[in-house]
Amino acid sequence: MTRSVKLGLVQMKDAGSKSAMIENASQWIRDAASQGAQIICLQELFNGPYPCQSEDHRMFDLAESIPGESTDAMSKLAAELGVVIVVPMFERRAPGLYHNTVVVMDADGSMAGAYRKMHIPDDPLFYEKFYFTPGDLGFRPIQTQFAKLGVGICWDQWYPEAARLFALSGAEILLYPTAIGWIDEEKEEFGAGQRDAWQTTMRAHAIANGLWLGAPNRVGREQRLEFWGSSIIVSPRGEVVARGDEFEGILLADCALGEIDVVRTHWPFLRDRRIDAYGGLLNRWNDDPPSMR
Repeated sequence: MTRSVKLGLVQMKDAGSKSAMIENASQWIRDAASQGAQIICLQELFNGPYPCQSEDHRMFDLAESIPGESTDAMSKLAAELGVVIVVPMFERRAPGLYHNTVVVMDADGSMAGAYRKMHIPDDPLFYEKFYFTPGDLGFRPIQTQFAKLGVGICWDQWYPEAARLFALSGAEILLYPTAIGWIDEEKEEFGAGQRDAWQTTMRAHAIANGLWLGAPNRVGREQRLEFWGSSIIVSPRGEVVARGDEFEGILLADCALGEIDVVRTHWPFLRDRRIDAYGGLLNRWNDDPPSMR
């Protein structure tokens, strides 16, 4: 029988406190589980506001250790409901060492694995390099009771190399918890194109790798950012099988994992890769003479 997994995505707005965010997330997770979701993914930095609109040392107080309050709550909930919960959070790893991290809680409440964001942006109102040390866990899929997950975080989703490495290590579903939105002065001119580019990039990852993909995004206004939601679930053919709006809620879709083989044998992109010819991908740019490398 073909394996099928029901994927749920949660998109939320900032509720004003960590305890309120955990409670809000818990209610949405319960709702998703009651509708059959087996793997439920929260948005980037789910348990607080997006902290990176300025370089403010006070924002480090939002971080917590692993295990901690948020992972303890999600572990108990995963075990109670028998679901996998993907938990993105601001990690305090050691004094002066902080990460943008995802912890995956398996359906028995154990920690199946973790991922630390590898690509760290530094853009207007997204000053993440001030807060987050680049990850050191690589692009390793996380095995859960229901599926093998390749979990990136937000800025990672623009890099085909990351999606490919997850795929080559056996990921069945790519997940990209996200915090992306409009800056006020850019929305009118660039807003539609920005959102379209975001969704197009993730559809391309699903097609190029023949995988299911889910991307939950924040919603609501936080200072100068308007998070646009629009979370999506994409099939290995690049079809958008579920799409959110700009309000809080959940998305659900049945992911037939057997479709991965069907798609890859009809669109054999992995078969036809020329791995003998890709050495240049390890260079920053390919016009420097060898003596400068």
